[in-house]
Amino acid sequence: MAERPTGPAVTGFVPPPAPGPERIEGRFVTLERLDPARHAEDLFAANQGQDWVWDYLGYGPFAELEAYRAWQAGMAESRDPFFYALRDRAGGKVGGLASFLRIDARNGVIEIGHIEIAPPMQQTPAATEAISLMIGWAFGAGYRRVEWKCDALNAPSRRAALRYGFSFEGIFRQHMIYKGRNRDTAWFAIIDRDWPRLARAHADWLAPGNFDDKGGQRQSLSALTAR
Repeated sequence: MAERPTGPAVTGFVPPPAPGPERIEGRFVTLERLDPARHAEDLFAANQGQDWVWDYLGYGPFAELEAYRAWQAGMAESRDPFFYALRDRAGGKVGGLASFLRIDARNGVIEIGHIEIAPPMQQTPAATEAISLMIGWAFGAGYRRVEWKCDALNAPSRRAALRYGFSFEGIFRQHMIYKGRNRDTAWFAIIDRDWPRLARAHADWLAPGNFDDKGGQRQSLSALTAR
């Protein structure tokens, strides 16, 4: 019988550590390990009157601060997902959350998800840098693959994945049920050999020279990662 093909050998791989830094510092944003005592009030206020931000998440909206604080308290104790609050360094306010999840250190795979960016932080350098920092941390720690998944109907999330340089890998039909609705899930990923080029594109986008005096971008991240 002819020899059957197998994948290339993986040599020298050491399972990376679980997420754990209490802070990840950037130029526009600081990622802080989730702490409802410091983060719930800012973010609850930033999301007030914007219930649509919860449409594609499995929880929310939250009518009262105490309910939201209680939800954050549960998430703050979790190691998977491992949540960060995103603090805008310019204004000092918390404007979003994101987490590492489905952490599979044995195979070097980690996902970024539970992303909830409040309207004041959306489409800002701080929001972009936050995700870039998380991707960079994962590959720097030794992960081989970083995943991004979203409801296939969530067009903004799908555009964001491509903007960061994630590759679309397909649709998992009837993948889950949330809020009583079906979810087909779009899968995206970056692998370790892709990241050095993408990291340069991210750095070029975040560089001071890429922004004019009014804060407008000179080159889009989508254009830079597409190269």
